[in-house]
Amino acid sequence: MENFKRHRRLRANSAIRQMVREHELQLTDLIYPLFVVEGKQVKKEIPSMPGVYHYSLDQLEEEIDEIVGLGIRSIILFGVPSEKDAVGKCADDEFGIVQRATALVKERHPALYVIADTCLCQYTDHGHCGVVEEGIVLNDASLERLAQTAVSQARAGADMIAPSNMMDGFVTAIRRGLDEEGFSHIPIMSYAVKYASAFYGPFRDAADSSPQFGDRRTYQMDPANAREALREAASDVDEGADMLMVKPGLAYMDIIVRLKQQFDLPLAVYNVSGEYSMIKAAAQNGWIDEQAVVMEMLTGMKRAGVDLILTYHAKDAARWLKN
Repeated sequence: MENFKRHRRLRANSAIRQMVREHELQLTDLIYPLFVVEGKQVKKEIPSMPGVYHYSLDQLEEEIDEIVGLGIRSIILFGVPSEKDAVGKCADDEFGIVQRATALVKERHPALYVIADTCLCQYTDHGHCGVVEEGIVLNDASLERLAQTAVSQARAGADMIAPSNMMDGFVTAIRRGLDEEGFSHIPIMSYAVKYASAFYGPFRDAADSSPQFGDRRTYQMDPANAREALREAASDVDEGADMLMVKPGLAYMDIIVRLKQQFDLPLAVYNVSGEYSMIKAAAQNGWIDEQAVVMEMLTGMKRAGVDLILTYHAKDAARWLKN
């Protein structure tokens, strides 16, 4: 008898491969990001993100209907306001673009789970994620603005708050703000481990949020660090986060594995704009099979340990999963 194992027996045909499959992507794993803007009759493709659009509220309804029709259960909303200022006052405006979009979505499809991204960079004229004074992003002064923003989003009907600004103490501040205003039932999905990544480039086009000076390396994490990710996540767990997130995904699979091993909270990953656009560009040039690559990538994230995936591929993936 040969002295080796016959691993191929369990790969002989589609039936046995599916029977022994360890990880499988599900529709319920997917969260679709949406960008909403002021104005009317706006459905404008973002040049650096083919297939992703800005929507004015009157165009949003059709898009939401399609998302629900595909079986996607959750979206995350990003607002691009028409006015910006130093402190991002539109972020917590009860008639702000995200607040109005949230109310519209919940009225049209109450069961669609709406997550509100809670940050200031889309709303500030300097493009940083907090309050700036003399060129410095102030941590504690930013917390108050973030809590106010989260409360206004919850008041508009958001099912979950997702703070993404990486200020120290943001989960504590937002949790306290929500609880004091009667929203103790609203969970927080913290962007607990968010790296200062070059993969965010297309998103900054989409959200019009590029910093007008400096960069975000004083508050977002150094891509070279792994142990720091555990400290960041531990802080957010202690402060009351209900769910943790790693952002971006592809270059940080090792971080996903570490967090999954260390913490028992549900874990999400943000499959970010740069990851999306690279695949789209390669597919449009005929260099890769888009469907095969996307499904392999998303399955890889599941294998690394995530429970949920925020991805611009969600609509395509939903169609492929159905077929």
